Amino acid sequence: MTALAASLAVTATLGAPAPDVLVQERFGASPRTAITYDTRSIPIGSRVVVLERREPDGGTSVALWLEGVQPLRTFGAHVHQKPCGPRPADSGPHYQHVKDPVQPSTDPAYANPRNEVWLDLTTDDRGEGGALSSVRWRFRPGEARSVVVHEHATQTHPGHAGTAGARLACVNVPFI
Repeated sequence: MTALAASLAVTATLGAPAPDVLVQERFGASPRTAITYDTRSIPIGSRVVVLERREPDGGTSVALWLEGVQPLRTFGAHVHQKPCGPRPADSGPHYQHVKDPVQPSTDPAYANPRNEVWLDLTTDDRGEGGALSSVRWRFRPGEARSVVVHEHATQTHPGHAGTAGARLACVNVPFI
């Protein structure tokens, strides 16, 4: 499936009207829009699509589609506060609707899929996969700037909640 076909398929799963934000990029070695830090897992030239839709009820839906990445693998993915940079940590912590006063946040009361946008996915044998997350809130302007793809599925237990291993790739997204 091409990235464009994937974006249309993901748009359909969001309930149809065009997304408010659409990013379609290829991962590269430098931080223009999409950067890979682990070329074995997220090869240079692999594709990413991110869609954001502001729901009429005040909520937000975010969809992620990856293409050409490591096949048959589960990745964690989350919305982060800062834009991508040359170092994996440049994207900062996860965006949280209610901010945990203790950082890094690993308390399940804050680090959970109702308070953050979690987009964990498992790729098929062609290295394609996608995820959709819907939350009951909207992003604060300028505080959500990227989606980071992580090494493994997101943990949920106390002391590790919200963690998903190393940051493998990042894509800048102009969330609204």
